[in-house]
Amino acid sequence: MDTSTHRFTELFAQLGLPSDAQSIAHFLAMHSPLAGNIQLPDATFWSPAQATFLREALQQDSDWAELADQLSQALRAPGA
Repeated sequence: MDTSTHRFTELFAQLGLPSDAQSIAHFLAMHSPLAGNIQLPDATFWSPAQATFLREALQQDSDWAELADQLSQALRAPGA
């Protein structure tokens, strides 16, 4: 069993997105706030592959699930 922990920057890299702090902040600013009734993988800004990755991570409670939850919260935070 893989018990490694991933960092937020690694989630962005895994999603094929720029993963430096400035790029992450820009992504959050561009896509926030995400409405509370939209599940993270269902957001319109994901590619099909990104949405599938996030959906599977959350459904399978993989080692990426905690970071996906953090991303979801960050996108819903006021002024993110």
